[in-house]
Amino acid sequence: MNYLLGAFKPACNISITFSDGKNRKQVPMKKENGQTALVPLFQSQETLSGKVCIEPYQGKKVEHNGVKVELLGQIEMYFDRGNFYDFTSLVRELDVPGDIYERKTYAFEFPTVEMPYETYNGVNVRLRYVLKVTVTRGYAGSIVEYQEFMVRNYAPLPPINNSIKMEVGIEDCLHIEFEYNKSKYHLKDVILGKIYFLLVRIKMKNMDLEIRRRESTGAGANTHVETETLAKFELMDGTPVRGESIPVRLFLAPYDLTPTHRNINNKFSVKYYLNLVLVDEEDRRYFKQQEITLYRLKEDTSS
Repeated sequence: MNYLLGAFKPACNISITFSDGKNRKQVPMKKENGQTALVPLFQSQETLSGKVCIEPYQGKKVEHNGVKVELLGQIEMYFDRGNFYDFTSLVRELDVPGDIYERKTYAFEFPTVEMPYETYNGVNVRLRYVLKVTVTRGYAGSIVEYQEFMVRNYAPLPPINNSIKMEVGIEDCLHIEFEYNKSKYHLKDVILGKIYFLLVRIKMKNMDLEIRRRESTGAGANTHVETETLAKFELMDGTPVRGESIPVRLFLAPYDLTPTHRNINNKFSVKYYLNLVLVDEEDRRYFKQQEITLYRLKEDTSS
C-alpha cells in the first residue's frame, strides 16, 4: 500500500529564487484561496534573473524530455476560470532531455522585460505575472512549479491637470456648483474642492462624497460592468443656506485604489469616479458623477 501511495508523489521538488530576492521589496498579494502572501515587486524594463533548483525525492531519478522556465503575463476572466490569455510570453530552455539523479541548479535571466500592465486583482478579472518552470515528461506527466511576482508601473506628474467645475440642479429648487482642484490624482493624493449652494429651496438631510470604481470586462454585448463604492465621506449634515460654501478635503491614501486602467489588451478597463450624493428629508437622492484619473507616482516612500 505504501508503495502505491509513493507512486503518486511528485518525483522531485522544484524551487525558484530571484537573484536579488533578499534585497528586493516584498509586497502582499491575495491568493486564490483568499490568503495573503508576500511576493517580490518589479516594474517594466527590469531584468529578472535567478535560479531554479530541482531536487529528486528519496533517491529517485527524474527522467525528463527537457526543462524550461517561462515568464508569463496573463489575464484571466473569472467567468472563464482556468483559461489564461497570455499577453507576454518569454521562454528559456534550461536542460536537454536526460536524467536528474541529484540536486541540480540552473541559472536563468530575462533582461529588460517589457511588462506594460500592472498586476490587478478585480471582481471579475485578474492580471498576473508568473515564472513557470516545467520538467517535461511523457507517460509520467510533466512537473510544473509557479512563482508569482507583482508588477507596478509609475507615472510622472501630468504636465496638464485641469480642475473640474460642474453644476447640478433641479429647476427652481436647487442649484449647486462644485469644483475640484484637479482631474488627475496619484494614489497618495488629497482631493481638494469646494461646493457652492446658489439656490436651496428643498430641505436637505445630508450630502456625501463617494469614490467609486467601475470595472468593465468583455466587449460588445458581452460587456459586464461591476461598480464598487470604495469610500464614503460625509460633507454636510442638515440644510445649507443660499450662498454657503462647503470645503472638500479627501485623503486617498487609506483606500485600496489602483491606477486607472483603460482598455487593457482589449480585455478590461478600470475607471474611478467622484460621486456627489445629496439626500433630502423625504429620502430622495440627487447625485452627480465625475470621472477622475488615478496614477501611481514614483516616490521614495511609495508602496
